Amino acid sequence: MSTHPVTFFSPGDPGGRPDAVERANLLDLDREGLRAFFVELGEKPFRAEQVMKWVYHYNVTDFNEMTNISRPLRERLSAIAEIRAPQVLSCQDSADGTRKWLFAISGGNSIECVFIPDEDRNTLCISTQVGCALDCSFCATARAGFNRNLTVSEIVGQIWTANRSLLRDHPQGERGVSNVVLMGMGEPLLNMKAVVPALKLMIDDMAFALSKRHVTVSTSGVVPKMDRLHEAVDVSLAVSLHAPNDELRNELVPLNKSHPLDELMAACWRWLADGNRKKHIMFEYVMLDGVNDRPEHAHELVSLLGNMPAKVNLIPFNPFEGSGYRRSSEEAIQRFAKILRDRGVFAIARRTRGEDIDAACGQLAGEVEDRSKRWRKFAEPRFGERAL
Repeated sequence: MSTHPVTFFSPGDPGGRPDAVERANLLDLDREGLRAFFVELGEKPFRAEQVMKWVYHYNVTDFNEMTNISRPLRERLSAIAEIRAPQVLSCQDSADGTRKWLFAISGGNSIECVFIPDEDRNTLCISTQVGCALDCSFCATARAGFNRNLTVSEIVGQIWTANRSLLRDHPQGERGVSNVVLMGMGEPLLNMKAVVPALKLMIDDMAFALSKRHVTVSTSGVVPKMDRLHEAVDVSLAVSLHAPNDELRNELVPLNKSHPLDELMAACWRWLADGNRKKHIMFEYVMLDGVNDRPEHAHELVSLLGNMPAKVNLIPFNPFEGSGYRRSSEEAIQRFAKILRDRGVFAIARRTRGEDIDAACGQLAGEVEDRSKRWRKFAEPRFGERAL
């Protein structure tokens, strides 16, 4: 494991502290919002595309370097606007090539995002909230509590920073981020106001230009917001399932008490109803020893999915202090996967990445000034602790 030095930026750079005069952060605006911004200034809407190309294609943050924009407009933008990503506090590299950034967020909070290189893709796992408002019993982020939603600039700033860092480290043209998954800290669908514009920037040719099939939103099952996301933007969907029946899922994912499995699966079918969308949904299933990894659970999962076009991602549990859970054995994971495959369900047993820097799935925690008083729920043993 290696650790990059702590990096601080000047106010004129991304991540810098705001100037005394509050400026509009252009990273908070998708193309539609940026066009409206320039119209309000009395400028032509196409100025938005010009600025976006400088910011997202060339990583330029100084308006004076945007040479195809008139000098008076550049001076005006310098006075009223800025391009500012969250401040990088630290950057760690895992032995397996995984990289984790820690970003400072206002109020003494911090968030994390993780870059996972692979043979055919470079995936960035980003956060959407400071902490998480949900209370999944096996998740380190949930234990930290919840402070607030991230802004658009705080979400896309993670991608912008990662791409700039990768370009700096690999100046010979090695590709940067090719896939983005909203699977870091937070429940994305509880921050729709910022997540939808951020998603639009991810797939906009003038911004990050990612394939809509390479941008995946993960949800624990906020059913009404799944329908809203379906209407707002065309991206891929992952559902954090983790249990094949309501009784067990109520314990692992308490949101299930509000939106039980019959509602969740109906929402998944509605998502698939549009033939123009991706032909399957990814279901995430963390493997907990003796809790949800038995053969009978696998058979229940097959019955639950029925003939739905689905992929099941079997995730080895990544332990953290006080979780009360153990990781399923490799034998149990492979047995579970075989039952699914033999019954016609596409199942993948995922490798654990970045565990040596606490960057594996479910380990992201950052620093959260908890406004949810989550600590009060720990007076009694949690489900994982009771299961031991």
